[in-house]
Amino acid sequence: MKISFTTLGCKLNFAESSALGKALLERGHVRAKQGEQADICIINTCSVTDAADHKDRQMIHRIRRNNPNAVLIVTGCYAQLKPDEIAHIEGVDYVLGQNEKFNLTTFVEQIEQQANGERLEAKVQTSPIREIDDFYGAYSKDDRTRCFIKVQDGCNYFCSYCTIPLARGKSRNPSIASLVAQAQEAIQGGAKELIISGVNIGDFGRSTNERFIDLLRAFDAIEGDFRIRISSCEPNLLSDEIIEFVAHSKHFAPHFHIPLQSGSNTVLKIMGRRYTRELFAERVEHIKSVMPHAFIGVDCMVGVRGETEAYWEEYVAFIESLPVSQLHVFTYSERANTRMLEMELLVVPQKERERRSKQLHAISARKTEAFYRAHEGYKTTVLWESSHKDGRMYGFTDNYIKVSCPYDKSKVNTFERISVPRPDSADIPIDTQE
Repeated sequence: MKISFTTLGCKLNFAESSALGKALLERGHVRAKQGEQADICIINTCSVTDAADHKDRQMIHRIRRNNPNAVLIVTGCYAQLKPDEIAHIEGVDYVLGQNEKFNLTTFVEQIEQQANGERLEAKVQTSPIREIDDFYGAYSKDDRTRCFIKVQDGCNYFCSYCTIPLARGKSRNPSIASLVAQAQEAIQGGAKELIISGVNIGDFGRSTNERFIDLLRAFDAIEGDFRIRISSCEPNLLSDEIIEFVAHSKHFAPHFHIPLQSGSNTVLKIMGRRYTRELFAERVEHIKSVMPHAFIGVDCMVGVRGETEAYWEEYVAFIESLPVSQLHVFTYSERANTRMLEMELLVVPQKERERRSKQLHAISARKTEAFYRAHEGYKTTVLWESSHKDGRMYGFTDNYIKVSCPYDKSKVNTFERISVPRPDSADIPIDTQE
């Protein structure tokens, strides 16, 4: 059968979609080509904000319009959180929860064996998320250059604004040995960059009595010509030991992504975060002291309940003071079943949320450009990618500076030592995350 996959949201979703797609191909199914009608369309959704839910619904309608005769399966976080809402969307045939999506190959075979092609009434299959203990490994193979390896799933933090624990379940992980085997397989398959991914990767080890630093050491001991990036890690879990290790490792890139969410300690407490802004500043200072050229990306949320004008000004001043490289800005939206809705707090008007988002985006653009400008002439290594436009190909340095050169097919998926050129404004990435 011709299968199409559409993935929204985080890199963890992309890794899982890649693994599920690989399993279907191994069963003899084929990927529908661009513009080709599919027999089965699978949409792996995100639900981190209301905006994400809206994008999910738009995609469902678009896929149905483009594939009127296909069986449409919706899975992922949105499917786990709001299965009945999705089931009532016209054209949706099946809704599979987080656990059920890993039975996708069996599910597709059952569809294939149906005696007729009549449209079935939407059917929902989900499991209570708190009962899920299984860990399903995944790593992406769709991009030969980089590979996202899922090392952890779920979260035990239950921040007051967040539904991720309700969508992904409790924190769990496989063994270090199994992950090393996956990494070695990916490297043997040609991957030159591994990205360690998960929901709360710093919490790695709960299921196996191991530690995140142990995983990093095991990955760094793998032989080969490749590099590793760490995806988002909570500041309270990004220990000094981890920072020092990365600074002196063989394979790890000087690149960190750390969620801040607010620069006010009062708001951080309202949000249920497990650190203070002082601890966050210490982590950033430590990184810069041992890796002066490190790229530091920061998650920032704006407009949460209780974020008064005074707290907002405190937040902005704190962000301005940090030597970070880029902000990933999210506008708060009210989410059902979160503790923040139960609190008697100031509600920030939507227009003001949008204004604050624009203000942080502007700060982010300045910081990213300053980081790029400061590294002109810096000698480092770039990994060239296959993507190219107008005769030029692109790649990222170890500290995540995007560079380009005239297209040369022989350079694809290879490392090259360079001096960072004067940045072209077209190469400086501007964060558009919401």
